[in-house]
Amino acid sequence: MEIIKSYFFDTYALYEIIHGNKNYEKYEKEISILTTKLNLMELHYLLLRLYGEERANLTYDRLLIYIKEISDEIIKEANKFRLLFKRRKLSYIDCVGYILAKYNGVKFLTGDKQFEDLENVEFVK
Repeated sequence: MEIIKSYFFDTYALYEIIHGNKNYEKYEKEISILTTKLNLMELHYLLLRLYGEERANLTYDRLLIYIKEISDEIIKEANKFRLLFKRRKLSYIDCVGYILAKYNGVKFLTGDKQFEDLENVEFVK
């Protein structure tokens, strides 16, 4: 029996998979996905801009099953993390995702250069 790996997919990762980035192919099968509604909000906006409302809504709705709720503790820790790395100008959404990944014992999957050298990150361009 194969163990299924879990990852937190940030918006960057979700976008690259949707657009067929070959470097993300290994994250498309037999992977357990975690993300937040905030990440889906960002993705929805990008898809709305590029492809219109129908595709944006369809993708958003399809990904809702992977949502992990954001606790107050996660929010507070994400703000401390953002402050710690304030020179990197990280977004609130990315900080929430990064901390949520750590709290859930999974790697933060991203191609965002700001996270490349941080622990618990699976960096894929």
